[in-house]
Amino acid sequence: MNIVFFVFDGITALDVVGPYEVLARLPGARSVFVGPARGVIRTDNQVLGLAADRSIDEIDAADLLVVPGGFATRALERDERVLAWIREVDATTRVTASVCTGALVLAAAGLLRGRKANTHWAVRARLAEYGAIPTAERIVRDGKYATAAGVSAGIDLALALAVELAGKEIAQAIQLGIEYDPEPPAALEGAGDAARAPAMIREAVLARMRAREAELESFDSPAASRRARSE
Repeated sequence: MNIVFFVFDGITALDVVGPYEVLARLPGARSVFVGPARGVIRTDNQVLGLAADRSIDEIDAADLLVVPGGFATRALERDERVLAWIREVDATTRVTASVCTGALVLAAAGLLRGRKANTHWAVRARLAEYGAIPTAERIVRDGKYATAAGVSAGIDLALALAVELAGKEIAQAIQLGIEYDPEPPAALEGAGDAARAPAMIREAVLARMRAREAELESFDSPAASRRARSE
């Protein structure tokens, strides 16, 4: 099982690290982090660095492709080089998956047209802009495409894929190995679900997200800067 995790400047760390911690434990799995260019990419808060060991020019196939999200996916939706690569790799996959706003990148690549899909609740409606069918389920499967809701939903998605790809017992062992048994404090009950969270909390989160997205609208990635210097 060759698993390709796409990484990029402005990624949300848990979107990729959560699924990686599950899927890399599949028997025989070979995982690689692939970016627009080789080198260190920075997460959306610019604090954590992750290494892209291969560039998209070096990888053209995968059994499982995972496209995570982050504020910078808005720019990726317009990046034809990345979109063309996703379409190329998708033609070889058994499963093409996304977490959070990674679904909007898959949709921009034309892969989700006429299909049910989910993404972060705050931008779910945007899936319809690309002809996808927005669906509020935490994990959505339509054909070979598997899309998850925001951030932490990537762990649930990965465990569901583990059941499918390796069987229930192995998936259970992985779940126990990472001790994934969510039990948030009672005071936070319902806060993780946009439909049940207090309205003032929803609005506060939306305001922060809009501010951050505006800040990163013209995101100048280190990878892009490296390419510009080399040209």
